[in-house]
Amino acid sequence: MVDLRVSTVGEAARAVLQTADPHCKLMAARRAARDWRLGRLRHGFPVAMPDRPARPEKPELMPPAQMPKRGKGGSERARIAMLHALAHIEFVAIDLAFDLVGRFGDEFGPEFTSDWLRVGADEAMHFALLERRLRQYGSFYGALPAHDGLWEAAQETAHDVAARLAIVPMVLEARALDITPQTIDRFVQVGDEPTAKMLRRIYQDEIRHVAAGTKWFNEAAKRDGLQPENYYQILVIRHFRGSLKPPFNDSARRQAGLTREYYTTLAG
Repeated sequence: MVDLRVSTVGEAARAVLQTADPHCKLMAARRAARDWRLGRLRHGFPVAMPDRPARPEKPELMPPAQMPKRGKGGSERARIAMLHALAHIEFVAIDLAFDLVGRFGDEFGPEFTSDWLRVGADEAMHFALLERRLRQYGSFYGALPAHDGLWEAAQETAHDVAARLAIVPMVLEARALDITPQTIDRFVQVGDEPTAKMLRRIYQDEIRHVAAGTKWFNEAAKRDGLQPENYYQILVIRHFRGSLKPPFNDSARRQAGLTREYYTTLAG
């Protein structure tokens, strides 16, 4: 359980990371973001972040290469598998946002904390929407296996805020901008407009999240006297396994400030 006797945003971030139960993590994330917004938490970081966040017993976590294929058909089973995968991404994204605050918040001012707590609250809301939709389909979060690739990216970049921003929001979340429109179309084609509407809402939020990543990455590059686009390419080559895969949603990426100058030379 979360220790409610916290007075700093760093302690609140660690409390979110140490909460395993999905519903309790969701509530802890919302509470931390609200308490910061209302001035109930000091901008202090007296505690270290855990190497790994607490996780529920389910879903079973598997290496990405061993994950069962979801399939591309329009069957209900395939749709449930897609919703479960998306719910898991959003569940881990809650921890990614709060780890970013708790691990690197002392490198920047309160605006950085405000931006990423807002992102964390969004991810909690996205998880709640997807988990509710899973239940409407007769399933639940934890019913299927999931992979731990997102947190592996966090571990790879735990030492460097610029690397974390380059890999998590500017590679992994940006990839979601590339593929979500096609995912929405798949649900529209089978007549599932409620899910399509929900994913459109999440998609618009994710543009803002990539924008926050690009904004603070550029700030980190400026602080270090480096040219952002070149620095991004160096960090992606150093810390991201594999190449960036086209096609890219250039329009959505541009809205987020992630222009082609950052990523086209990295496309494989």
